[in-house]
Amino acid sequence: MLLSETKEREYRFKLALRIGLPIFALVLILISHTLITSYDNLDPLFFVESILLIAFSVYFILYLIYSSFDVRITEPFTKVFTREYLNKYLKKEIQKSKYYTLVLINIDNLEEINNRYGIENSDRVIVGFLDWINEFFESKGITGYPIGHLKGGAFIIGLQGKKEEHSSILELLCLKSDNFLVDNIEVKISGAINDTTFSSELKYLYENLFELQQEKKTKKSSYANIEQMNPSDLEYIVINSLKNRDFLFFRQAVEEKKRVAFYELFVKLKTQEGKLIHQKSYLKVFERLGLTPSFEIAVLEELAQKCRESDEVYAINISATSLRNGIFTENMKEYLTRYPFMAHRLILIVSEIEYYTPLVQFRERIAYLRSRGIRIVIDRLGTLHTSFLYMRDLNVDAVRFDVFYSKEIENEKNRKILKSFHQLANQLGLKSWIRLIEDERLKDLACEYKIDYLQGKEIYAIENMN
Repeated sequence: MLLSETKEREYRFKLALRIGLPIFALVLILISHTLITSYDNLDPLFFVESILLIAFSVYFILYLIYSSFDVRITEPFTKVFTREYLNKYLKKEIQKSKYYTLVLINIDNLEEINNRYGIENSDRVIVGFLDWINEFFESKGITGYPIGHLKGGAFIIGLQGKKEEHSSILELLCLKSDNFLVDNIEVKISGAINDTTFSSELKYLYENLFELQQEKKTKKSSYANIEQMNPSDLEYIVINSLKNRDFLFFRQAVEEKKRVAFYELFVKLKTQEGKLIHQKSYLKVFERLGLTPSFEIAVLEELAQKCRESDEVYAINISATSLRNGIFTENMKEYLTRYPFMAHRLILIVSEIEYYTPLVQFRERIAYLRSRGIRIVIDRLGTLHTSFLYMRDLNVDAVRFDVFYSKEIENEKNRKILKSFHQLANQLGLKSWIRLIEDERLKDLACEYKIDYLQGKEIYAIENMN
């Protein structure tokens, strides 16, 4: 048991004693007074009843007082609902409402505020933020709504009705949050909204809210659902697709010196009805269920079966967490034993938002794969800071620039950055790779910079590769 838990129990027990002892004393005084004044006339059962009264009163008083401290509805500091109580409350509201909306409002830079201004100032920021939220909703005539703390700087608000009824309010709130300050501390806020038309299960609603929030921050989409499918149904379909190896492979050519050097592989899942599920949707399910390494090994095995008779090279995205996973490494050893012809025909593409240390095991596992002939590529260089750090700290074969530089190549500053990254990669002995080459002008520019690998936009199903 943790020290904090021990101290918490001691505190509760002492408080229960302070409250229960006066009641116990009153019972003793009452019994003593009765004994003194009416001893000769007392029924013998009185003594049994007195003992039982004392025992049960002490037991129930202490039990009720002590156990009541386990029930917390609001957080001591923020005064909003705890996550546990919020979940119970929202589940009841969703069950009795035809439509119910959840709004996520997040303090994006809370960790930075903690580090820069200290914990006390961070606490004041949270309180000021919640006061501002409450004032905003009251100004719109919305009161009596549940709000609870989900994690970090994330707070959930529940509202009756469909999301279309409240979307404008969230958008206005986010607009008003520009230049929002608490005690002269800048607070960055983002939000998302969904409702029970997406799912009636809280865990799926929460996950979808954070996905929508990230997409909104990167301006990839509006508040629309990313997958028009019930999440529980999606989970069932994804698991079945993995079990039955219902994969559909697509490929895209990557050229080097005007000749096809290899193909990038894309995988979609097939449902029994023939519907295709995109990687963006199914990967989240695999990650949540811890099945990503199993899925990636299954894909590599199916690829080996399809490409047994050819000598083409394929590049495929692999999770960095899989490469750090010892079980995945052992599975790769078995895979290369069964399919030795794939050793020099695989290129693994890796990218990651967070930078993980220590790197000793990561380096060792990458070194093993490279020793077997598998090439490793760091993806999204120029956008993710971790890609630059991994390029610096890991021994890899190539780097691929983020698609931002292909889309924004008209900007002279971006062209200079792209050229500088290519020169850096070249000096480190790494191949450079750019994708989404959509016209001859962009292709000529990439050739002018002497970027090694050029990738177009045409994608074909692997069944039709010959």
